[in-house]
Amino acid sequence: MAEEKKLFKVKIDNISVEVEPGTTILNAARRIGGDIVPPAMCYYSKLQGSGGKCRTCLVKVTKGSEADPRPMPKLVASCRTTVMDGMEVANITSPEVQEARKGVVEFLLLNHPLDCPVCDQAGECHLQDLSYEHGAETTRYEFKRRTFDRIDIGDKIQLHMTRCILCYRCVFTADQLTEKREHGVLGRGEVAEIGTYIHQSLDNNFIGNVIDVCPVGALTDKTFRFKNRVWFLKAVDAHRQCEDPKCCGKTVLWMRGDEVFRVTARKDKYGEVEDWICDTCRFDKKDVKDWVIEGPRNIDRHSVISQGHYVGVHKPKDTLVEVLDGRQPKLLLDIHTVSEVNRPDIDLSQIDGPAHSDDFNKK
Repeated sequence: MAEEKKLFKVKIDNISVEVEPGTTILNAARRIGGDIVPPAMCYYSKLQGSGGKCRTCLVKVTKGSEADPRPMPKLVASCRTTVMDGMEVANITSPEVQEARKGVVEFLLLNHPLDCPVCDQAGECHLQDLSYEHGAETTRYEFKRRTFDRIDIGDKIQLHMTRCILCYRCVFTADQLTEKREHGVLGRGEVAEIGTYIHQSLDNNFIGNVIDVCPVGALTDKTFRFKNRVWFLKAVDAHRQCEDPKCCGKTVLWMRGDEVFRVTARKDKYGEVEDWICDTCRFDKKDVKDWVIEGPRNIDRHSVISQGHYVGVHKPKDTLVEVLDGRQPKLLLDIHTVSEVNRPDIDLSQIDGPAHSDDFNKK
């Protein structure tokens, strides 16, 4: 009989939870859920090696363990620090943590442009949520901001490096999910940027997943860019039998009426992808006929997107088809061929002065 694994008892914001050894403080907090879960802009549970970059998940360890109850001298990154038996952690109950997180957010926003009114990520941006909860009202930064030119890394993805916070998620995604990685972090310090050597294109069939993992609007879908706002769209779960065996085929369609504006992977309540999807499903299947609609997507996030759904809504019937006894209406006449007002042979740009009714009279 297998020996039962010992669980560590951890207390986070005075709430106890038992987790397996090796669990990070962040994942232990996610087991509890609610407001005590630290925010994470760089950590991604499905990406090995992620975390420890953004420092937004800092917490205070007030008790190291039962064996060594001394508190840790400094705040620690909860995504990279594993729990110990008897550990006690303070997150939202610690003023020191809240003040430090406010400072981290201020640093993240130093070079970030005020693009929210035009950014496609608006409404589902993790940095927006973080700024609203922990950001300052004004900035103290008085120097010139770092800027980069927008570049196309492939025919379907655009990189707006000025918005990037260097979370490295896209680099880990390309390195671990695709067969080859053609982009990474170039440069160091303030001039560090995500890019490709000699602007090579990212043409792998799963590279579109870098759009889903990006917490800000640095990597955007060019097939959806500037076409609509996410809070005007209705998110529905859908699936299809994908030809690629690595693709799960389970997606979220963002629709307005019967038109599919974009296709994304399904995400959990922490904004992490549940299963990866291929670029064929993401970019090429934009017709409702290509999918099996399962129903409205429950968007479990603090966002206006959760207010848009199809529950209780019925599509009105086409009464003209019923009047015509099921037959589809046909074009009866072309008004341009019979109208004396809308004459196609009249070029308004060739008329001297304002157009007059005499210009349209038959000669």
